[in-house]
Amino acid sequence: MTSPADPPTGASGQKRLRLLAVTACPTGIAHTYMAAEKLQQAADRLGIDMKVETQGSIGAENVLSDNDVKQADGIIIAADKDVDRDRFAGKRVLSVGVSEGISRPEQLIEQVRTAPVQGGGDAGSGGTAPAGGGGGGGRERSVAYKALMNGVSYMIPFVVVGGLLIAISLSLGGHTDPKGGLVIPDDSFWMHVNQIGVIGFTLMVPILSGYIAYAIGDRPALVPGMIGGWIANTGELYDSKAGAGFIGAIVTGFLAGYLVLWIKKVKVPKFVQPIMPIIVIPILATSALGLFFIYVIGKPIAWVFEHLTDWLSGMTGTSAILLGAILGLMIAFDMGGPVNKTAFLFGAGLIATGNQTVMGMCAAAIPVMPLGQGLATLIRKRLYSEQERETGLAALFMGLFGISEGAIPFAAARPAQVIPANMLGGAVAGAIAGLASVKDAVPHGGPIVAVLGAVGGVPMFFVAVAAGTVVTALATVSLVDLSERRRRGVPVGEPVLVGVGAGAAGAAGTAVAARPRAQESAVPATPPAGEAAAPEVLSGYLTRQTVEVRLAARDKEAAIREMAGLLARTGKVTDVEELVRVALAREAQGTTGLGEEIAIPHAKTDAVTSPVVGFARSAEGIEWGSLDGTKAKLIFMISVPEAAAGDEHLRILAMLSRKLMDEGFRGRLVAAADEAAVLEVLREVQ
Repeated sequence: MTSPADPPTGASGQKRLRLLAVTACPTGIAHTYMAAEKLQQAADRLGIDMKVETQGSIGAENVLSDNDVKQADGIIIAADKDVDRDRFAGKRVLSVGVSEGISRPEQLIEQVRTAPVQGGGDAGSGGTAPAGGGGGGGRERSVAYKALMNGVSYMIPFVVVGGLLIAISLSLGGHTDPKGGLVIPDDSFWMHVNQIGVIGFTLMVPILSGYIAYAIGDRPALVPGMIGGWIANTGELYDSKAGAGFIGAIVTGFLAGYLVLWIKKVKVPKFVQPIMPIIVIPILATSALGLFFIYVIGKPIAWVFEHLTDWLSGMTGTSAILLGAILGLMIAFDMGGPVNKTAFLFGAGLIATGNQTVMGMCAAAIPVMPLGQGLATLIRKRLYSEQERETGLAALFMGLFGISEGAIPFAAARPAQVIPANMLGGAVAGAIAGLASVKDAVPHGGPIVAVLGAVGGVPMFFVAVAAGTVVTALATVSLVDLSERRRRGVPVGEPVLVGVGAGAAGAAGTAVAARPRAQESAVPATPPAGEAAAPEVLSGYLTRQTVEVRLAARDKEAAIREMAGLLARTGKVTDVEELVRVALAREAQGTTGLGEEIAIPHAKTDAVTSPVVGFARSAEGIEWGSLDGTKAKLIFMISVPEAAAGDEHLRILAMLSRKLMDEGFRGRLVAAADEAAVLEVLREVQ
């Protein structure tokens, strides 16, 4: 609630404690509002004034004003994503994960009274944990994964913009030159377009490093992370002809983030604390990381680069197939890093000696990574998010112009699956080009050099590129698919709910399988007679058709599958298997079990034609990984199309989440005798 202008007092005449809170979760919806409701309820029980700002999928609501902050005695941030804390400077701030706002609100209210004071200009100072750290749980793997994904998400626009501008400028303004590769005339319009694209590519690696560091150490880590990434990508600083590329940027990002966290733990005098986040920490961390990379990490990289070149020089007389495979492996390994550059410069250097076949091997391997990753997003769309699919289209375009960096976002996000697949495809392309004695007269690769007439043996060049691309795509989706199976514990011989071959019958042990599509299409979309006249429940998204008072499933996956079949009764589900897959993928990001015997699985997918909500009860309860350890007995499933217009369904979910915190409301849902009684209780959600 909003605090009045005059300080309220309790029965004893003492000033009542005023607290503020911010709740937010990055992937879910309900956690944000349930944490807010739990904190508000706890404050009411303790006689404390509290106002809670929610940062959900529908945007920030109940936003804290400057006056609210000025009068507050403390702020609780229960969030699993970045929350701006500069506005809380000078106030006691306790930062935890959103789950703690749900599971232990009373303890948080007690802890915030002695929390460290937030320093000005430091979103992470004062000893508070980074909001993205998962709060309280100390799950380093989760923190590392979130940090990596944070860096990748900020890097992707730079990859796409830089790569596409370079590709466009080369295709429209470039020509082949034996000495300079694809050349654009100086001071031409297309040269300026190309230079803008190069700036995007130049910033790509520091951005990746900087925002990995930011996610770990917050704002003070941004500068050392970005400068460290720049150093990693600039080989001249440590006498290397090639920088460390995106792999070096990942290393510097994590080093910078954890270095800043370590420096924050150092006890300093009070008069120094205000300048720690804006002067002391950035300078110390940047200097230490930069010098460490130049003198400790950089020198070995330069040494490896030199010896790789010598090693390759000794192989020129060996089998062309073997040499092509090795060059392809190197080209595909780090896409612009030292290993890639070693192979590329080796091939480019031999052009001047009249040996164009080595560059031909490299040229065939160069486009395989972006083309293969782009193809993978097309043939197995279900394995990729919408952003990844869009990046895949851009990668396909970049691959046509020999810009291997187009695959970096995929390699950074899934290195264990993507890098081996890239290397396998690159080796195949290089080996075929070596076998066919493909030649390339310019130091560049990709189909563009063949189109512009720089390649000898054009048909086999395209065969090599196509073969490597297909191998990369198939290997990628297979490895990602296998990773999904292992993570979910699905046996290798059993269908998994992703990609080609996902059966309609469902996993073994599923109590109620989704109905075949032929049956789905036969389900009438209209409600039973008499129901249309009844007042709408949850704006009509939930109807008697989508209510089940006796859920047969005994485990989470079976429950989601059964409820997907329940939603299919409406005729709004076009692909039950896809709906189940998306819902399970959401569960993999973080449980939708919210405690209090409640679970709200949800999916945003074009497997449904319009928003639809289902509700089911489980008498025994289903293990859902809930925050308080309780089994889920009240289960809501929400699904909306990717392009759902408006945000009404999100508002309904917010209201539902808050209402479910009412013990009396939950009791009435449990006691409802049949579907009609359940609907009557749910009409209370307004």
